[in-house]
Amino acid sequence: MALIFGSLGNAFGGIESELQEKPVIGVINEDNGSFSNAAFSILAVNANVVFSSTNVTDKQKGLEKLFQEKGVALIVIPKNFTQSIVNGKPGNIEIYWIMRGAGIMDSISSSVVSSILSSINSNISQELIRNSTSINATTVLHPTLRNETTYFKSKELVGMSPERITSILSSQSTFIPIVMMMIIITAGGMVISSMALEKENKTLETLLTLPVKRTSIVAGKIVASALVGLILAAIYMIGLSFYMQSFQVSGETNLAAYGLTLTPQDFLLIGISLFVTLIAALSLCMLLGIFARNYKSAQTLTFPITMLALIPMFIIMFKDFDTLPFVLKVLVFAIPFSHPMMAPRALLFGEYPLVVAGIVYVSLFALITIIVAVRIFRTDRLITGAARKKLFFGRR
Repeated sequence: MALIFGSLGNAFGGIESELQEKPVIGVINEDNGSFSNAAFSILAVNANVVFSSTNVTDKQKGLEKLFQEKGVALIVIPKNFTQSIVNGKPGNIEIYWIMRGAGIMDSISSSVVSSILSSINSNISQELIRNSTSINATTVLHPTLRNETTYFKSKELVGMSPERITSILSSQSTFIPIVMMMIIITAGGMVISSMALEKENKTLETLLTLPVKRTSIVAGKIVASALVGLILAAIYMIGLSFYMQSFQVSGETNLAAYGLTLTPQDFLLIGISLFVTLIAALSLCMLLGIFARNYKSAQTLTFPITMLALIPMFIIMFKDFDTLPFVLKVLVFAIPFSHPMMAPRALLFGEYPLVVAGIVYVSLFALITIIVAVRIFRTDRLITGAARKKLFFGRR
């Protein structure tokens, strides 16, 4: 837990310094008017301009430069930008965003650029109020319009900003982590509590004396708890879906319009990932339940499992897996509960190797944990809490 919290602190502690850093951008200014020059000056002061041109045909060259320099956006100020504002019409600004992650922290740089563009808008509004007398109020309040395009994981999303994409993906990725939490807390607590109650009521000894394989006992406990957990999670997810629909705004842009939808094959992979993760969680809970002396002590043993589910949930909310530091990538991948949380977003952009590798890893984790649980069930440690010592008469 200390290692996990230390890693989280190092990852999220630099938010303030990242906000103060100048974003890396490129600018193409085809207009030579006063307003476009003022906009370019504001961009040059508040951002790190690594590419500058006056010809829109250099757009591809600018995008390649920004991909190399890990830039945020290419801003294009077209011809007649100043003249359009002077004539009482909003001037268009084309923005080509380069998005690398869908986490909250991944959108910090784009938010800074949006703030700079808002400053340009305010600066032009002040200039119009000082020097113009016949311009209409709508143009004064909104002198510029943004035409936005976002490049994210080999996808070109026209008319979408990084903030909008992050908002949609966050709302769509909320269900699986919450459902995973409910399954782990409900089913896992059931396994640990049943082990503790059987010890407290002295029924475990009777169960172990019956002519039943220890493997069948372990499998029976895991399968029964998994079925109950899945039923409760399904009921909870149905109720939560109705709750979340009440907050959806009509006419909101959906990623399905850009071909970003989950196919039946994707849902099958998500289901497999969820199932093997549930088996891994329950087998881990069974191992913890072995150490429970009574029902009261069993309540505290669910805390490590709950934390192992909460930590990847918060990490995935704040940072995309692709943009995590290497240490956190290893940590998130090592926690089995994180894989069904990452699966929907990964499958949405065709990252099948990550999902399949996660399913294989969690399956091996569950298999090893079950084998360990079965071996412990075959020893006296389950009843006595320690391995029985062999006594040799006549020897010390």
